[in-house]
Amino acid sequence: MSAVPTCAASAGGPAHRAPAEAPERVLIIACGALAREIVELCRLNRWSAFEVTCLPPELHNRPERIPAAVQAAIDAHRAHHRRIFVAYGDCGTGGRLDALLEAQGIERLPGAHCYEMFATARAFAALCEEEPGTFYLTDFLLRHFDRLVTRGLGLDRHPQLAAEYFRHYRRLVYLAQSPDAAASERARAVAASLGLAYQFRLTGYGDLTETLARVHGGRRTLAWVR
Repeated sequence: MSAVPTCAASAGGPAHRAPAEAPERVLIIACGALAREIVELCRLNRWSAFEVTCLPPELHNRPERIPAAVQAAIDAHRAHHRRIFVAYGDCGTGGRLDALLEAQGIERLPGAHCYEMFATARAFAALCEEEPGTFYLTDFLLRHFDRLVTRGLGLDRHPQLAAEYFRHYRRLVYLAQSPDAAASERARAVAASLGLAYQFRLTGYGDLTETLARVHGGRRTLAWVR
């Protein structure tokens, strides 16, 4: 488990004014794949109430381990945080994550996974209906494709496995949050290497912004800036 610096923003006022009441602290237990986006939203919106701790994104290769890892993080921090929010979707846990969170009164991100959250539920449903055999990339997964997919699935040692892993896929959709100029070309190259058609969708931060704004208790001001 790795800690991300507190999402804090200084807000000074005139000396003769009493300071506004500080919002209640909220610990976010986040998937490491969302760390950059969460910290950036905190910075843009001056959400000072959040503290963030991250779990390894490699857990997505073994989703059955996510509930236990989240529970361990809850247990480690519960004594010091009355409010905890979990920045995971179901993420392939088959409802097991929901069961442990509901028993403790802890909320998580809406949706099945970050692809749905970034695209928004309606848009993601349309993508799935259009082509069920779609492999999705986000900014994070694109940046770490070699580590999490190529090496994570052993394709560097056994490249012949790619045909088996991806045999049911027909296209790759890059759901971009705030891509750099070369990101789309890198995603296109990944699609070509897998023999998949390519599509680019600029999603921004999708439902992540509104959800965190509500949890923080403040009005959303900025979603993403490039």
